[in-house]
Amino acid sequence: MILVTGGAGFIGANFVLDWLAGTDEPVVNLDKLTYAGNLQTLASLDGDKRHVFVQGDIGDGALIDRLLAEHQPRAVVNFAAESHVDRSIHGPEDFIQTNVLGTFRLLEAVRGYWSQLPAERKSAFRFLHVSTDEVYGTLSPTDPAFTEENKYEPNSPYSASKAASDHLVRAWHHTYGLPVLTTNCSNNYGPFHFPEKLIPLMIVNALAGKPLPVYGDGMQVRDWLYVKDHCSAIRRVLEAGRLGETYNVGGWNEKPNIEIVKTVCALLDELQPRADGKAYAEQISYVTDRPGHDRRYAIDARKLERELGWKPAETFETGIRKTVEWYLANQEWVRNVQSGGYRDWVAKQYGDKAKEGTQ
Repeated sequence: MILVTGGAGFIGANFVLDWLAGTDEPVVNLDKLTYAGNLQTLASLDGDKRHVFVQGDIGDGALIDRLLAEHQPRAVVNFAAESHVDRSIHGPEDFIQTNVLGTFRLLEAVRGYWSQLPAERKSAFRFLHVSTDEVYGTLSPTDPAFTEENKYEPNSPYSASKAASDHLVRAWHHTYGLPVLTTNCSNNYGPFHFPEKLIPLMIVNALAGKPLPVYGDGMQVRDWLYVKDHCSAIRRVLEAGRLGETYNVGGWNEKPNIEIVKTVCALLDELQPRADGKAYAEQISYVTDRPGHDRRYAIDARKLERELGWKPAETFETGIRKTVEWYLANQEWVRNVQSGGYRDWVAKQYGDKAKEGTQ
């Protein structure tokens, strides 16, 4: 049994789905179900006794204590976080509450549980904290990619809150001996991505005939990681990572934002052409850049490959095609997210069972 926090969000839900597709080891899935938590993503697990969903907050220490005592997990994988930079700029307090205070309370609950385990289970236990490359700040066009040795220089409320959570995890290892692992990933993309993020937003807006907003000159560079590759990396780190270590997870796919948008447009031109025969790229619209927008992120994932033998299975070309095809084939999921209907779906399917932890 493992406990996954934030398992109804984009990366967490993909992880839960992949985990249960590859093993019969059960998952207790704790998610607060804020706006980006979507149980409809996990609809294929409805009735699956290996998946126990609980609606709740990682900042609720009493709830965490109860779940740990009841389910006795051998590992905790922490995806729970507020995660959108734009939202952190306009409302930073939620990011401090969840990413900093929530991580602290989760760590304290896990430390109490872990400290009481029998010796063999105690030595086998793991706490894996999932973080971001944004904690390292920004790079110039000529800087080498971020390694695990880079100093932290967060530039947004989001990245600052994630940096704080990383530091807490490190401190709980060095101070209390908690057996932790940390992963810092680059930009994820793929199925079930909430449509506020760049790639799904471009797909959804393009199909709706809306403008495709690109910040500034569109030359901000990101390293793009297909979400299922990220899930396989987390499984590998959980299985064999060295205690107390950080592992950067990247896709080896540095691309400027404008190139990403044009690639999506070209795939849509091929897979679902506009009715008027024009190119989707005509919908591209440049908008004022956001405050403090980091110019470039890039992940050096050689440590993970060298020590644990992991590297991504997808190139950007294969991953982005799979992503666009998924969105075209799952328009109902997209519509329910845009309309808020996914919340109605949760209430209809689960009612109060989610809060009670019986689903």
